[in-house]
Amino acid sequence: MKNIVTFILGGGKGTRIFPLTKSRSKPAIPIGGKYRIIDVPISNCINSNVLKIFVLTQFNSKSLNHHINNAYRFDHFSKSFVDILPAEQTHETEHWYQGTADAIRRSLKYLDSYPECDKVLILSGDQLYRMDFRDLYRSHMEQQAEVTIATCPVSLDSVSEFGIMKVQEKNGLHRITEFVEKPQDPVIIEDFRLPADIQQKTGFQDPGKQHLASMGIYLFNRDVLYRYLQETEDHDFGKEVIPRLISEREVVPYFFDGYWEDIGTIKAFHRANLDLLGKNPNFKLYEVNSPIYTNPRFLPPACIQGTLSNSIIADGATVLGGTITNSIIGLRSCIAANVNIEDTLIMGADWYESDLEKLNAATNNKIPLGIGEGSIIRNAIIDKNVRIGKNVRITNQNNHQNYDDPNGTYVIKDGIVVIPKGTVIIDNTEV
Repeated sequence: MKNIVTFILGGGKGTRIFPLTKSRSKPAIPIGGKYRIIDVPISNCINSNVLKIFVLTQFNSKSLNHHINNAYRFDHFSKSFVDILPAEQTHETEHWYQGTADAIRRSLKYLDSYPECDKVLILSGDQLYRMDFRDLYRSHMEQQAEVTIATCPVSLDSVSEFGIMKVQEKNGLHRITEFVEKPQDPVIIEDFRLPADIQQKTGFQDPGKQHLASMGIYLFNRDVLYRYLQETEDHDFGKEVIPRLISEREVVPYFFDGYWEDIGTIKAFHRANLDLLGKNPNFKLYEVNSPIYTNPRFLPPACIQGTLSNSIIADGATVLGGTITNSIIGLRSCIAANVNIEDTLIMGADWYESDLEKLNAATNNKIPLGIGEGSIIRNAIIDKNVRIGKNVRITNQNNHQNYDDPNGTYVIKDGIVVIPKGTVIIDNTEV
C-alpha cells in the first residue's frame, strides 16, 4: 500500500467528553487500561500496511505529541513514518483549523514529497474499531470510485449524531446519492431509512439499525481531493464537502459490519471501555493479525490479592484486596484493601510514589496516590493521578443524570461519575 498516505484528524476541544479533555486532546485519552485512543487508527494503518501517516493536532496536544513520539518510530531504511502536524500560523493564514476540511487543505503541501501516493486516506482520531484498509482500497478500485466513505448501520436514537446517507445500486455498483449531516427533522430521518433491498444485499438487516452513518473514514483519489479543496473554501467534510461532491463525483460507500464506537461523549467512552470486557467481548483488544500497538513502558506485572471478576488489570497495577467487578484498572494503579469497584474505569497513574513519599503522606495526613482502603466506586471514570482517601463512596447516591460539582471535584454525565485528573478526595467523602 505504498500509494496511500494517511491523515488522522486529532480532534477539537472535545467539550462533550470534558473533563477528560481538560488537559489533553480526545485522541490522547487513555482507553483499555494501557492504550490511548489514537493507538486504534494508527494500529489499523500499520496492520493494513499503510505506513505513511500524518497526525493533525491542535487542541491540548502536548500529551498526544509525547505519546506518538515515544510509541511510533520506524526504521531509517524505509519511507514509513508517523509524523505530527500541529496547527500553525503561516504567511497564508494566521487562524487555527476551521474544520476537518480546512485542516486537510492546509496540510496538503506536505504531500509534495510523496508523488507516488495517488490515494489519500482520512481518519478520525477518536474511534474504536478494527478495519483492514486494504479491503477498503479494493472496494474503492472495484467500484471505480473517486471518493469512498466507510459506513455502518446505526440505531434510530443515534441518527442525529452522525452524517447519514442514501445509497442506490446500479449495474451491481453502489453509489451515495444523498448525504445530510446530523439530521434533526423526523421527516428527513424517515426519508433516509435504508431500503429493504439494500439491507438484504449488504447484510445490514438488524431491525433496530436502519440508517447508514458515515464513519468519518474517507478514501480520496488524490487529484480529486487537491482540486476540490484548492478550488473551494469549505471547512467541514460532513457539512459541506461530501454533500457537494456527491452531485459531481463518483462517491461510493464501503459497507462495514464490524464493531465501531464513535467516542464523542462520556457515555460512549464508558461504554467503549466496558465493551472490552468478558469472555467474548464486543471488541477484542488483541487479534493475532491485527494487534493494537502502544508505547512500551517496561512495567512489572500486575499484583492482585483481591477478588477479580470480568475485569482488565493493566501492567504495574497493585490490588491489595477487595472486589473488582466488570472494570478496567489502568497502569500503575494502587488500590488498597477492602475496596469495592464495579462498572468503572480507573486510568491509573503516570508515576509510582516512592516509599518515602508514602511515609511522608501518612505522617502529614495526606492522601497517597490511588484508591484508599474501604472505598466503594460504581459506574464511574477515575482519571489519572487521582488520590482517593479511605472509606470514600462514589456511587452517585442522588441518582443525578447530569451534575457539575461546584468545587470541581467531580462531574456527572449520563449518570456516570467522572473524577478529573489529579483530583484529591478526602476520607469518608460521599458522591
